Amino acid sequence: MKIYSVFDSEFKPYGQVVKGMEETVTEILGALSQTACTDCVEYIPTDPALQRLPAAIAISEHCFGGMPVQLGWCNGHNTKLNCLEYHRDSEFNLGTEDFILLLAKQDEVKAGLLDTAKVKAFKIPAGILVEVYATTLHYAPCHCDPDKGFRVLVALPWGTNTDRPVMNNLTMEDELLAARNKWLLAHPDSAEAKSGAKIGLIGENIDIAKLI
Repeated sequence: MKIYSVFDSEFKPYGQVVKGMEETVTEILGALSQTACTDCVEYIPTDPALQRLPAAIAISEHCFGGMPVQLGWCNGHNTKLNCLEYHRDSEFNLGTEDFILLLAKQDEVKAGLLDTAKVKAFKIPAGILVEVYATTLHYAPCHCDPDKGFRVLVALPWGTNTDRPVMNNLTMEDELLAARNKWLLAHPDSAEAKSGAKIGLIGENIDIAKLI
């Protein structure tokens, strides 16, 4: 597997680098650097310290067109794919350290399954704000340096990744709904699959440990 840069043309179908928000980025990085980074992966949908920042208003206005947003984070150490998820909206990511995203496209899902051979890896340098499109499947970041791990902003519409609504499943896609505004495809080898998540990934459970 080749690890591309988000500045390569290959990233264009998956997202874009956001420019012009340097003050916002600096403010978020300062607060994000104070968050915990453990040996595993931890995700917090909304961090009050981030939510109080003027930067939260800037993200709402300039990234989501004024929609209510939540600023949280995903921190830790990881090198595996395990799952892929998507939302009905873009997600914005920003790291205090270089990190890697494993990505695929929603239109590559066939009959509820995606072959992991379709997945591509993209490196995001520290301090670069990126938009990951709604049609892009993604999951936990991967670290570039095992000594540092990753601290990554996760900005999404308010309520995303919180409790799944109580409802009857009517469509095949409903079976993938793991949380509010979160559709999840799990690899059979993942902890998520063993906890009951819908298996939607076939092929290798990608591990980039030997590539970094």
